[in-house]
Amino acid sequence: MAIQEVLWKLDWDYIGHPYYVPGHAIYTALARQLPPDITQALHVSPGVFVPGEYGSYPEAHSQSGGVPYMGTGLRPVEEYADLFLYRDAAQRWLSETRPRDAHNTQTLRQFGDRTGYGATRTFGKPPENRASKRTMSWYIHAYCHTGGDGQLPVPEDVLDGLRLGGARNYGFGQTTLEATRCVDLEALSYPRLEQADAYQIELHSPYVLASEYPGADDQSVPWWWDYDGDLRRRDTQLIKGDTTYALTTVDHGQVVTYDGNSPIMSAEAGIMGIGTHSKFGFGQYRFRPANGDRVPERTAAARHRGGR
Repeated sequence: MAIQEVLWKLDWDYIGHPYYVPGHAIYTALARQLPPDITQALHVSPGVFVPGEYGSYPEAHSQSGGVPYMGTGLRPVEEYADLFLYRDAAQRWLSETRPRDAHNTQTLRQFGDRTGYGATRTFGKPPENRASKRTMSWYIHAYCHTGGDGQLPVPEDVLDGLRLGGARNYGFGQTTLEATRCVDLEALSYPRLEQADAYQIELHSPYVLASEYPGADDQSVPWWWDYDGDLRRRDTQLIKGDTTYALTTVDHGQVVTYDGNSPIMSAEAGIMGIGTHSKFGFGQYRFRPANGDRVPERTAAARHRGGR
């Protein structure tokens, strides 16, 4: 089984979902240019906004060290955790020597009654510098697969020049293909998961419980998700042509405990997505060892404060 990673450079402001580019938006843009047999098999992840900035590999990655302009290209994928370098919306690889929170915040622009998100972000520099400003570009990371039937890769000329999001007829959401490659999932190693005794599941996209889309079955929360209290739910929409279908979902960003007996197999399923509308990127998640902190920097900061 293989997936095809894609990194687009955002050339013009994006109008749409404030957290990510929905998978069905990317799917629709690709489906206009692909043959029906490939379109039928195609599955697409949501697109995550990636700042084109300096950074260093996080602790869970197979590589280490700093990388100039980490976010402007695809990085090595050798282990399961490597797949999620850009999939974490917090982009924890961003350098701590610069204002990382500002680097991971898009510029809002108002176009009449619609809010857009800038393709670039401009930062001021000290007046003694030769140039008083610098500009950072935004990228979009996503991946697709076709169920292991040998129809990948999607050609580069199809991936290049897509318009994503709203107001596409007016030039918004214009992208340029920056990089793409296929990753063989069967060649990946899972060292951190194989060494763990318990696991957490972090939801990277909403999980659909109910859908108005014709033929879509209602789903229950998976039996192997263990959690206390109630899961946060969100109503969202799936737009198909001129028709909008209401969805009820378990909201992304939540963490549950794994209560199954096949962690590696379940982790692989999360890459593809589970449940209704997984074709459009719903139901994707990441496995983590339960004894590890999702935000190691937070633990280090707490330790530092305690030592004062």
